Amino acid sequence: MKTSSEIRNDFLQFFREKEHLIVNSVPVVPADDPTLLFINAGMNPFKPIFLGEEEGLEEGDKVWKRAADTQKCIRVSGKHNDLEEVGIDTYHHTLFEMLGNWSFGDYFKAEAIEWAWELLVDRWGLNPDRLYATVFEGDEEDGLPTDTESINLWRDKTGIRPEHILQFGKKDNFWEMGDTGPCGPCSEIHIDLRSDEERKKTPGADLVNAGDPRVMEIWNLVFIQFNRRKDGSLESLPAVHVDTGMGFERICAVLQGKNSNYDSDLFAPLLTAIGVLGNVVYGKNESTDIAMRVIADHIRAVTFAIADGASPSNEGRGYVIRRILRRAIRYGWDQLQLREPFMYSLVDVLGTQFQEIFPEVREQLDYIKNVIRAEESSFLKTLGQGIELFTDMTRGKEMLSGEDAFKLHDTYGFPIDLTELMAREKGIRVDTDTFQLKMEEQRARARASGSFAASDHAGVQWFFRRDLDTPFEFTGYDRLSDTVSVTAAGIMGKKFVLMLDRSPFYAESGGQVADHGVIRRGDEVLHVLDVQKSSAGPLHVVDHLPAEWINGESAGTGVGTGAGTGADSDARDFSEIGALDGWLAEVDAERRAETEKHHSATHLLHAALRNVLGEHVAQKGSLVAPDRLRFDFSHFQAVKENELAEVEEIINKKIQENISLQEERDLPMEEAKERGAMMLFGEKYGDRVRMITFDPEYSVELCGGTHVSATGRIGYFRFVQETSVASGIRRVEAVTGMAADHLLRKEHQTVREAAALLGSADSIAGGIQLLIDKNRSLEKELEKLRQREASGALDQVLRNPVTVAGVKLYCGELKGADMNLLKQQGYEALKKTATEAVIVLGSRDEAAGKVYLMVAVTEDLIARGIKAGAMVSDLGKLVGGGGGGQPTLATAGGRFPEKLSHALDAAKEWLENIPNF
Repeated sequence: MKTSSEIRNDFLQFFREKEHLIVNSVPVVPADDPTLLFINAGMNPFKPIFLGEEEGLEEGDKVWKRAADTQKCIRVSGKHNDLEEVGIDTYHHTLFEMLGNWSFGDYFKAEAIEWAWELLVDRWGLNPDRLYATVFEGDEEDGLPTDTESINLWRDKTGIRPEHILQFGKKDNFWEMGDTGPCGPCSEIHIDLRSDEERKKTPGADLVNAGDPRVMEIWNLVFIQFNRRKDGSLESLPAVHVDTGMGFERICAVLQGKNSNYDSDLFAPLLTAIGVLGNVVYGKNESTDIAMRVIADHIRAVTFAIADGASPSNEGRGYVIRRILRRAIRYGWDQLQLREPFMYSLVDVLGTQFQEIFPEVREQLDYIKNVIRAEESSFLKTLGQGIELFTDMTRGKEMLSGEDAFKLHDTYGFPIDLTELMAREKGIRVDTDTFQLKMEEQRARARASGSFAASDHAGVQWFFRRDLDTPFEFTGYDRLSDTVSVTAAGIMGKKFVLMLDRSPFYAESGGQVADHGVIRRGDEVLHVLDVQKSSAGPLHVVDHLPAEWINGESAGTGVGTGAGTGADSDARDFSEIGALDGWLAEVDAERRAETEKHHSATHLLHAALRNVLGEHVAQKGSLVAPDRLRFDFSHFQAVKENELAEVEEIINKKIQENISLQEERDLPMEEAKERGAMMLFGEKYGDRVRMITFDPEYSVELCGGTHVSATGRIGYFRFVQETSVASGIRRVEAVTGMAADHLLRKEHQTVREAAALLGSADSIAGGIQLLIDKNRSLEKELEKLRQREASGALDQVLRNPVTVAGVKLYCGELKGADMNLLKQQGYEALKKTATEAVIVLGSRDEAAGKVYLMVAVTEDLIARGIKAGAMVSDLGKLVGGGGGGQPTLATAGGRFPEKLSHALDAAKEWLENIPNF
């Protein structure tokens, strides 16, 4: 029996023999496609090629038109969402490997179909009688005919039975990446894994695409030949392509003769480890089996996502990771009785299992484990309480209210899909519409999103474009002014843009902001406001364009070789446009200099953080501007004050040493690696790179940004702030150069003003301490006064009970009391009433728009069905809020102070309506 590693290697070697370039998987967190939350299909990294923006894959001096790979993918959101099925069935996964072979305008349907059959039948020995091929039957709405070409190829080029060639519609056999983008008809290969007896009873053809897990798709051959526009129409691509995808987990199970993906050697090590943790054996009980499958699948997705740059958080892809992880934690708690962090320990299994094909897990093992463990610890603190509350909320009900679902989310950290899962298990529904309204009202950050906002760098309306047959050249490393020629001018939204043949202006990238400055010729001065990259070259955003450039016909739309370039050179008579050559581009030197100080300081900072905090520190994001820097990095806890002070001291020492910049351009990538260059994980690097060094023993990084000539020019480094960005990701902000000088002057002025106010320049700290001590003394006196007033008001309330169904109800408002004081008075009231008493107290803060409620119930009434938590929860809704607590005493808060009296009056009605009391 072949191992999974052998199967993967077989696939890649087969296509290597077919003259394909074997490429590595890109990170599952997209580096340069803002329309994707995660890489969710094997074709995502090749989208620029399919759109005609790139010719092919460059490797050495060759542009490859054929490629093959195994690509990590995650499908949990939007159109490609498999999360609900994961663990319940045995073949869906959040993270999976997609084996694929690709043709970029080279071969098409004939080779793809013939080679697929050759690998599956001739190499791997699958029984051809169990294989089925589906083809596109056409679509009238899109004006597409039946794919007869594929039908004929399957019949003539392979040994498949003609009756096993099946036609299906757009839903099954027309592949689209999303609402827009590359698409085309596809031909899927399905396999029938049922017994011979079952196959005789029901033909496999009847079960293809019918949801039977034993008759399933194993390989999809997509023939990309169209692009779906925003208006829904189709346009032909400049060249036709092949995009195939074979689920690695499925083919492993098939070739290893297993009934389930989880029975293959891909999951066996994980399931064994989970079994040890939970003291269970996989395959003995369906409930624990589901839990083990969920945990095994989810730890793979979470681990690889964190390794590739994501972290649990309340936004975007970070929230997706949090949802996946918490779903698994809940299964471990509920089915395997795992009450302590456990998921993190499974990362070791993956590090060993994938160390050859995906070494990034092994290389970041400690960091990944620390992030997961911190997230587990946080959720486990509230999980048990949340499950108990969910049970109370749903007892005897057919629907969980949106308000209750929101409370589970907001207070106990339950993602809505986890709440829905728990509800489905109990056979009840969730009012998700109201939940979403509550989320909007509270401006909740936790929101699952299927996509990010698309980049606006495309869609330029060109006034003219001309091709000078020379590649663009960036000259800004060596000079701040240069003579340039204008090659294009247009408008992008409301912004005027230029393209130049060469430019000293740095385009925003790598965290460094764009240069500003001017482009001038004679009396005409164009102010450069921004510079952004595009596939065709940098777009210089300017304040205006010469009138003669704007007049006349437009030359089309689109940036890049794949759109709107058909007649660019002929659309305008350039002699009528005016002078396009001989312009002087001048960068704002002062702004560039301050930006360079912050960029070089970022390199010093990165090295210092690794020295002080550990080698696990890795850059996760940055901003380099003329007035500040921001640096995000991997670290699993807040950086302590003494650690920040040590980092700051190291950096300023390196500045004082005035270390010279060592810049090496066009350096072979392998040499850079050998010399220990730091590089951003997930960043795309070519065969030759640029390396920036400030002391070979201190800071060596691959970088395309601009830098100071020596560290002394930075001047001074000062931290401004340290915060959390997401679980396992910290952020520091700092200033250097003139910004640091301004900060120090401002701090000095603040100290002088404080000394003047205190009347003592000798001991500002001593003067402040005297004020603090005096303030504390006054606060204590004030608190005593409040308690005396509240105690008097409580006594007044306790003198006037109302008897309801044999229970004494005490209701009243304690003016000026906060929540803590209400609770204190509640406990005091319980001491004074002893038995058969319900106390309901409230207070309001009109200025802040807040109202507080407290309900206390004597012990003897709890056994009779009166619980403070249930009562205060209902009363809290009347004041625009909610709450909870113990059966004896509970509190609630709201945002409608004017409704306090109504809530207090409703207490009597609440008691009267208790059933069987």
